Amino acid sequence: MVATEKHLCFVSQINDEIDAAAKQRGTGIARRTDEYIADKIMSGKAIIAVNRDEFVGFCYIESWGHDEFVANSGLIVRPQYRGMGVAKRIKKAAFDLSRKRFPNAKLFGLTTGEAVMRINTELGYEPVTFAKLTDDERFWAGCQSCVNYDVLQRTNMTKCLCTGMIYDPEKVAKKAAASVEGEKKTSFWSRLFGK
Repeated sequence: MVATEKHLCFVSQINDEIDAAAKQRGTGIARRTDEYIADKIMSGKAIIAVNRDEFVGFCYIESWGHDEFVANSGLIVRPQYRGMGVAKRIKKAAFDLSRKRFPNAKLFGLTTGEAVMRINTELGYEPVTFAKLTDDERFWAGCQSCVNYDVLQRTNMTKCLCTGMIYDPEKVAKKAAASVEGEKKTSFWSRLFGK
């Protein structure tokens, strides 16, 4: 569900889970302040999964580059709830929220996780170079708390251990239109030749 004020009690736990996951994988999930996470919740830009009164998982959205880009970030699922499809449901809810609030924006993310890459691919994201992502310095400043930030700096902000992925609604619409046109042509020839 979209997180609300009643979920503010989970802010510290969310950040602790993000830290624990980053340490476990040995890769970076940039830690945010508790105030930052609380702001995402209060502004209706966060998805949370709960099991009764227990925190299960979380993700938030953030717009960049004058709302031209939107990132779904901080995806986390507590270990005891992994392997149940929770991350996929959270990511889909964050995707839908992003599309609703920013319908023309390109959605993007950085990830080192294979599961997230699979989920993103199912949603229509494609892997891209960092040059295709936002050039908003505020976004890239968020990487400073990542253990791999030195890699990003050494490559002049062009590469890291993360994979950049993007969902471009304009490109998706063009593909859908081309597919429909192709089906019409196939149907015409099938009717003409009785196949």
